[in-house]
Amino acid sequence: MIVTIGATKGGVGKSTLSINLSCALAASGRDVWLVDGDRQGTSQTAITIRTDSGQQPGIAVAQYADGQTLRGQIQHHRSKHDVIIIDAGGRDSTALRAALVLSDVLLVPFQPRSLDVWALQQISDLIDEARSVRDGLKAYAVLNLADPGFTSTDNVDAAAAIGDWPTLEYLDTPIVRRKAFANAAGQGVCVHELTPKDPKACVELDNLIARLF
Repeated sequence: MIVTIGATKGGVGKSTLSINLSCALAASGRDVWLVDGDRQGTSQTAITIRTDSGQQPGIAVAQYADGQTLRGQIQHHRSKHDVIIIDAGGRDSTALRAALVLSDVLLVPFQPRSLDVWALQQISDLIDEARSVRDGLKAYAVLNLADPGFTSTDNVDAAAAIGDWPTLEYLDTPIVRRKAFANAAGQGVCVHELTPKDPKACVELDNLIARLF
């Protein structure tokens, strides 16, 4: 299964979510390959920190910011892994476009802010283009860095706005803005592996994984 965490807007928490998902899936026994499709290389750096610290299980990671290279490498290695997570950069790039054509699932994180919601139009257009080339791409939007309290006005309004983009299905598994997610990603681990644990963060990540897989 190939899952892309992607959006055309930066600052929505794609890398943090990609790292947490990859590490949680690996800890559950899946063979995970995390592909960093962003020139900044945040995900690759995080997994390097994980490796250097001796954290187990180990996770394969590679960085391909060029779409042609990303496409070729994933096509060549896709059968070797249970799950491939692609952390696509926060812009319309060749890597993001290649990832969309290759992926089974696209997960689009967005914050409960007007600028984030408006930016969904561009990723919606890219989803339409990808589906014209390859059938079967499932595209989900998830509220990331959400305000505490799921019923906050901004959270509710942002979730409702997803209905304006029929290419996207809203996942009612929001990830709240918690230090645990960022702290975990910075250490190359997931919230389950973080000490001390944040039980609420663990439940949120579990709910998202259960919905995706």
